Amino acid sequence: MLFAEVAATSEAVGATSARKAKIELLAKTLRGFSAEEAAAGAAFLAGELRQRTTGVGWASLQAAPPPADIATLTVGQVAATVDRLAGISGPGSQARRKDEVQALFGAATAPEQKLLRGLFTGEVRQGALAGVLADAIAQAADVPAAAVRRALLLSGDLAIVAATALQGGAVALGEFTLAVGRPLAPMLAQSASGVDEALTVTGVPAMADVKLDGVRIQVHKSGDEVAVFSRSLDDLTARLPEIVAAVRSLPARDLVLDGEALALDEQGRAHPFQITASLAATRSGAPGGLVAKFFDVLHADGHDYLDEPGHRRWAALSSLVPAELLIDRQVVTSTEEAEAYFAAAVEAGNEGLVVKAVDAAYDVGRRGGAWVKVKPRHTLDLVVLAVEWGHGRRTGLLSNLHLGARDPRTGGFVMLGKTFKGLTDEMLRWQTERFLELAVERGDWVVTLRPEQVVEVAFDGVQTSPRYPGGVALRFARVLRYRDDKRADEADTIDEVLRIHAGTS
Repeated sequence: MLFAEVAATSEAVGATSARKAKIELLAKTLRGFSAEEAAAGAAFLAGELRQRTTGVGWASLQAAPPPADIATLTVGQVAATVDRLAGISGPGSQARRKDEVQALFGAATAPEQKLLRGLFTGEVRQGALAGVLADAIAQAADVPAAAVRRALLLSGDLAIVAATALQGGAVALGEFTLAVGRPLAPMLAQSASGVDEALTVTGVPAMADVKLDGVRIQVHKSGDEVAVFSRSLDDLTARLPEIVAAVRSLPARDLVLDGEALALDEQGRAHPFQITASLAATRSGAPGGLVAKFFDVLHADGHDYLDEPGHRRWAALSSLVPAELLIDRQVVTSTEEAEAYFAAAVEAGNEGLVVKAVDAAYDVGRRGGAWVKVKPRHTLDLVVLAVEWGHGRRTGLLSNLHLGARDPRTGGFVMLGKTFKGLTDEMLRWQTERFLELAVERGDWVVTLRPEQVVEVAFDGVQTSPRYPGGVALRFARVLRYRDDKRADEADTIDEVLRIHAGTS
């Protein structure tokens, strides 16, 4: 298949908000892959590269050659090039990598170059999330969606599941089983604005887990062999020797546990996520290392717990793992009880709660109603400094906002990050007209504005970031509303942002 067909599908999927239409577009393209193309092609449709590291980023792509006029690249050729890029190392690697990138982009048309840039930088915004693509695989292969989701849970590899379904159908999918040592796609939580909303989704009674600001881990034990995997199924074993030792000491011979790794301060409070993530990535400067806090068991000594209701899994977990390695949790039977536990969790320096339905099975990476996370919401009134042109269904509209806090010492503004979250179609139309009026420089990608428009944003926290001049950035910022009742000189200051940062550090 020509890579141009994948690029066209990606563009079409991004241009529609209808889930059914996305599934039909993806399924049609999936059916066209050959057996050799299916795994790589499915990954491209998901907006991903199967290789975790290629050495190619934004800087490498700035000098890409002009696009080709005619589409000639095949899916197999792109996949082979990415494989070669991932394997380049040693002396002269930079030059060899540059040659590969130049050759690939020189053979790609403009739409293909756009998709390639998104794949290499991890910024393909098309809405082809795992759940949508799983349903598309089911439709393309004419197999039950539940069979695809089950295989995805057990293998953790969407591309392999796609290839298996397309080539072998439901029978081949049924051959996937839980294997200790092979990571599974983790179950995920959806969000709620408060514990009352969360309990409406899960029902009562519910289990309320303290939400830790750590690194999601899945730990597999077989005898003395222990392996630790990340949320994205990368192998972290060598970086977390303390956790490996702790799990190795547990009496069960075979175990698969789900939990968090985190760094604790001298008072036993969790360090900010960035510190934990840095220690997990580098193992540098980790006094005492990282500790594990487990909240689920998926397998123990020959018994799979995936289909067991939550309360049975958690009872088994408590019998298998000592209390110091378990997450803090409490059964809640009312909104008042949940709110009190939520307040206590936040006061103790945690992110909030994950409220869980007690009868739900463990399901593949889906943000269904079984697990619901609740965090305290911060809000700030910030100034829009610039805005980026949208693409896909937002083509022709100004979308991604550059957010700034007021600096009372200089009279200027400090960039805190970007967001396109929370914008309705009506807001997009309004802000496009508004920002073109405020434009002082109109580029093909970014429009720089007079700093006059105030916007209220919600966010989950403030993190250290060397990328921005203030040294901090907002986490998961989303637009709530525009504040036409406020002038830019009334916006929140960088001092307020730093105060929030200090309070969560």
